[in-house]
Amino acid sequence: MSDQPSLDPSIVRWSAPPAERAGRPVLVLLHGYGADEHDLFGLVPYLPDAFVVASVRAPLAPPWPTPGASWYPIEGLDGRDPAAVTLAARAVLDWVQDAVGSAPVGLLGFSQGGAVALQALRVDPDAVSFAVVLAGYAAGGELPGDAVLAQRRPPVFWGRGAADDVIPAPLIDLTSQWLPGHSELSGRVYPGLTHSISQDELDDVRAFLDARLADRAGASVT
Repeated sequence: MSDQPSLDPSIVRWSAPPAERAGRPVLVLLHGYGADEHDLFGLVPYLPDAFVVASVRAPLAPPWPTPGASWYPIEGLDGRDPAAVTLAARAVLDWVQDAVGSAPVGLLGFSQGGAVALQALRVDPDAVSFAVVLAGYAAGGELPGDAVLAQRRPPVFWGRGAADDVIPAPLIDLTSQWLPGHSELSGRVYPGLTHSISQDELDDVRAFLDARLADRAGASVT
């Protein structure tokens, strides 16, 4: 596991043209397995207008006949390998550096996109100001950024469905143990929700993002 993937900068959906992005916070959307940059872009109307939203496409193709794209393999003995999640996170961070610059961004990911969002926060805590993880999880292992996160405790929202049977239970248990010690954790388990996103969850995400904008406004005043 050594080949570094890269994101195609020409395959990105933006909520605002270049002339309307300066000085605004950026929220990057990371879709799930077998989806693409169009999938989560439908959430834009439910998100605060203050954010410039960029929805990117994962760099890998899942095995035929699965459509769409993937961030890392989930099949076989090496499926969900934390090293592969790290490679995907580095690809996202490289794209952020090229497309956004050095200002911290927020990441919102669904399923394996959520795992990549958390991993990017762990790889470079200075590049990611917060993460929204929907039906995702924390990859195993240790990264150098973990010690930084344990001190800073950046805001993380973790939402998942009580009826979600896609993410293996051991990964849910690991995430439940890891996040409280490495983040300012908020979130909810939604009764009856499967591996998907509900309106209640979107309302909670909106409140979380509004709080991040308030944090930003408070920091600019001081």
